[in-house]
Amino acid sequence: MGMEQKLQLALDFTIAKRALQVAREAASVGVDWIEAGTPLIKSEGMEVVRMLKREFPRHKIVADMKIADVGGMEVEIAAKAGADIVTIMGVSDDGTISEGVLSARQYGAEIMVDLISVRDKVKRAKEAEEMGARYLCVHVGVDQQMRGESPIKELREVSRAVNIPVAAAGGLNSETIPEVMEAGASIIIVGGAITKARDPAEATRLIRKAMQERAPVRTELFKKYGEKELFEAFSKVSTPNIADAQHKKGVMVGIVPRIRHGTRMVGRALTVQTVNGDWAKPVEAVDRAEPGTVIVVDASGGNVAVWGELASWSAHYRGVSGVVIDGASRDIDSILDIPLPLFTRHIAPNAGEPKGFGQIGVEIVCGGQIVRTGDWIIGDESGVIVVPQEKAVEIANRAIDVMERENRIREEIKRGGTLSSVSELEKWEKVG
Repeated sequence: MGMEQKLQLALDFTIAKRALQVAREAASVGVDWIEAGTPLIKSEGMEVVRMLKREFPRHKIVADMKIADVGGMEVEIAAKAGADIVTIMGVSDDGTISEGVLSARQYGAEIMVDLISVRDKVKRAKEAEEMGARYLCVHVGVDQQMRGESPIKELREVSRAVNIPVAAAGGLNSETIPEVMEAGASIIIVGGAITKARDPAEATRLIRKAMQERAPVRTELFKKYGEKELFEAFSKVSTPNIADAQHKKGVMVGIVPRIRHGTRMVGRALTVQTVNGDWAKPVEAVDRAEPGTVIVVDASGGNVAVWGELASWSAHYRGVSGVVIDGASRDIDSILDIPLPLFTRHIAPNAGEPKGFGQIGVEIVCGGQIVRTGDWIIGDESGVIVVPQEKAVEIANRAIDVMERENRIREEIKRGGTLSSVSELEKWEKVG
């Protein structure tokens, strides 16, 4: 059903103070509806809905409760706290939706049914409409977004099948919003593209511009990356970002950067297995390496060099992105002047002999991590990390998300906070 497009701000924070500050800045330039996100409600309780209603009485307040049972009672709780719209999961029982609708009518609220994880979205959308839902939401969840999924196809199908307004949610930004509007979305739900922005008001203006002109407004942030864009994505983030995204997995222990300040390394692995001091296979790997490759050498942590200046020059002119050695390298004074990142466990002046033991392209262990040819290797001044190729799209997007969230925290610190005060560390320390 057609209606004037509304911009809904999803406040998916865990701290009310941070959420309210972003809401103030965004509301001042054109947000229509303000959503207390599920993490915010779970961490701060219904008091945060009351806070939003008191501060923004002219805005519709959405309580993203994601109700899955006891619809009547939970809708009543949210409505009495000031919510104008309450969300119920489409995967819930029919009784949960119908009871929620009746409760909403009794307490002056409306129901939005969220179709996240519903297999047949069109069928469920029609059923929800018949049960009295006022809005539907075609929602690609955060975990789905990290795999590069999009709501467009299902959004178009749902919006054609029903006569009530349809919302779209899932990693939307100023570039993607016109497409979801064309697909039938009347309510544009935006979270990270505003809440992670250094300047939420300016971010809201860009999104408003995209909505009004129905044309993409280019952005460098708040994007999701696919298989063909992984080099770009990994080039934007740090190894700490990736370590956080992988829950600390993939970090090579004891492999130290031998690089100039600011040097970064991103590429897919070509693996080499050799023995202490045997530099034949590492040097031969240069001839097999495609441009952009990172040569990763398992020399069993040996202390006799398997790499040096001449090998580095060969790799540089071959277009290799970097070299990682679980073993020793030499000629470091000269290598520091070569624009080729080198990460190695040991430095030693003595090299072994090119005996030719080992293999190229096999599974190896480097810095305690399993590495296969084709895995992504990222290195910077903090160290080296490996990302398994089959999870690269998801991890790249999660690392981007980590970086963008840190950007927002950095901005709050610059405005006079501290990391402890912004994060409310004492409140969120683990109990017991």
